[in-house]
Amino acid sequence: MTRKSFLPRGLYGRAALILIVPIVTIQLVVSVTFIQRHFERVTEQLTSGVAAELRLLLALTEQAGSLQEAKGQLARVSGPLQVRVALPAEDAIPEADRSELLDLSGRVVIRTLREIFPRLAPVDLVDGDGMVRLHHPTRWGDMAVTVNRTRMSATNPHQLLVLMIVTSILMTIIAYLFLSNQLRPIARLSLAAEAFGKGQVIPYAPRGATEVRAAGHAFLDMRARIERQIEQRTLMLSGVSHDLRTPLTRMRLGLSLLPEDEETRALLSDVAEMERLVDEFLSFARGDATEAVEPVDPEVLVRRVVENAARLGKQVDLHIDGPLSRVHLRPQAMARALENLVSNALRYGSRAEVNVAMGERWLRFTVEDDGPGIPTARRAEAVQPFSRLDAARDPNRGGGVGLGLSIASDIARSHGGELRLGESAALGGLKAELLVAR
Repeated sequence: MTRKSFLPRGLYGRAALILIVPIVTIQLVVSVTFIQRHFERVTEQLTSGVAAELRLLLALTEQAGSLQEAKGQLARVSGPLQVRVALPAEDAIPEADRSELLDLSGRVVIRTLREIFPRLAPVDLVDGDGMVRLHHPTRWGDMAVTVNRTRMSATNPHQLLVLMIVTSILMTIIAYLFLSNQLRPIARLSLAAEAFGKGQVIPYAPRGATEVRAAGHAFLDMRARIERQIEQRTLMLSGVSHDLRTPLTRMRLGLSLLPEDEETRALLSDVAEMERLVDEFLSFARGDATEAVEPVDPEVLVRRVVENAARLGKQVDLHIDGPLSRVHLRPQAMARALENLVSNALRYGSRAEVNVAMGERWLRFTVEDDGPGIPTARRAEAVQPFSRLDAARDPNRGGGVGLGLSIASDIARSHGGELRLGESAALGGLKAELLVAR
């Protein structure tokens, strides 16, 4: 796995990561290099001060001529020093030095005392209710000195840490709000471009930074040019359709007035073939961009296509995988794509099978047949306009002009999907998957 797989995929997630990582890094660096080192130094100074008092108590004890004199000297100075002294010690000496796992200053206290008093008994900073008991051997026995822990170590910087965390969270929220204002126009531009790729035109006004506005205006100009080109092509095709159909209609009318014989019937068949070819050319050139998108029930749409094919006496089986919900499609264009796929399946095979399945973000129509199929090396060629494979050229097969799969592929792309060709595992022929984005 590459490092990219661990990064958020969305723009908002990556922006949040860009904001959070520097702030957390700065907090860690400041906490380690400044706060911890500063408070360790303060703890060393405080512990050294207590060590000086303990050194005084040891000196008074060693200079005393008797145990009673030593106790008197200790009682005289323990009050001003704010310590409690017991000679000899009444409590048990700990077996080893102990401190809490997260008590970083406690380790500094023990280390500093060890450096100053090598003969100091083990120090227990876990028990004692905030008091530290130090045991040191003297000529009159072990002396126990009880000192408040706050005199030996700096208080943990809770207030500073809380202030840093609260300020960091507040600044992160403010920075994220400002950044989201810059990211929101990009997200809107992405939605508008994605919708236009599916044939939907949604309102969009460029906002945000200068570069984002420039990209938005460029997108609007591009969308306007494409819509204008589609409109001009539609007008041109309407004229071409009228100009082509008029002489064909005159030819059909003239042939119908002639005596019916074999030559007349052949000419009428040629005229019908010319009309069919013209319809296919116009259907391919017109595309589906002029049709509006609307909510469509996929099951109703595909059942209508299958029923139309069944009326011609062909065997077409339909399978619905799971529940289907309404999808925004161009119904006539999608029906034309499915009709082309079913027609191709029945042209080159004896039976066809149609399957419909729906996922969270996709809708899939699958058409399979028991025909010869298409070799893997020629599947990309099969969806190209005016591409006819060998089987399609057989006049006994009723070959067309090689636009059926191309039309289906264009309609799939205009709906944000694609047309995939493969081999049918169930029937052994061609499997055509028309995938549409939801």
